[in-house]
Amino acid sequence: MGLVSVERRGGTAVMTYANPPFGTMTAAGAQEMLEAFRPLAADPAVRSVVVTGGLKDIFIRHYDVGELSTASDATRDAPPPPPPEPGARPRQGFLALTDEIFEAPKPVVAAINGLCMGGGFELSLACDLRIASPGVEAIGLPETRVGIFPGGGGTQRLPRVVGEAKALEIILRGLTFTGEQAHAIGLVHELAADPLARALEIAAEWETRGAEGIAYAKRLTRAALDRPVAEGLADERRSFAEVMRTASAREALRAARQPAEIQKA
Repeated sequence: MGLVSVERRGGTAVMTYANPPFGTMTAAGAQEMLEAFRPLAADPAVRSVVVTGGLKDIFIRHYDVGELSTASDATRDAPPPPPPEPGARPRQGFLALTDEIFEAPKPVVAAINGLCMGGGFELSLACDLRIASPGVEAIGLPETRVGIFPGGGGTQRLPRVVGEAKALEIILRGLTFTGEQAHAIGLVHELAADPLARALEIAAEWETRGAEGIAYAKRLTRAALDRPVAEGLADERRSFAEVMRTASAREALRAARQPAEIQKA
């Protein structure tokens, strides 16, 4: 039996990760998630993806510490790795998974139903929205407690969510938070007793909206902090002209010509 299952609910694909009994992320689990996610990201019939955990009170507990320990031991007598080539990107495994979720041309929502630490939280940071249960016991990045640091995107994506000062506090102290605390400081967007049900409600909104407009909006917003404003504005203006040429934009704008229709949107 695999660690990942995918269920289609209308235009939404629900991808569930379950690695009993502890719910940790592993190299095999990350690769299985990546191979399940890639066709969803490429399928125009899939308008959004929801990621959730398949074990009670566990989203993804954290990355498997045993695997990390073995990897650390294997490097003891090995030469240091060569510096990566400029622009080189991982193509397999956990790092490729988080990159491809982050850059997918459609919304990805994390429905955080339980423990979500370390690699589990880094995966959720790659998602566009995070919905958590208020009863979640721990959300955060505790890596510095065990002598390492968040190496799956946490040091780069968390400051973009909560700002540099708060990110430094969380990462350097290895802090975790309850669901309610995480919401209060902006780690998650919403609290819901049933995070998956709420994520599906939000995902249903995208089924009636132009996929091209959503894809452009995500790409441009994701890139906003990584380049000068003038460059971003030029890309936005070029992209706006492109999306205005799509059939979905023409149909939606035609349907919304009346002020009353705009107010209902």
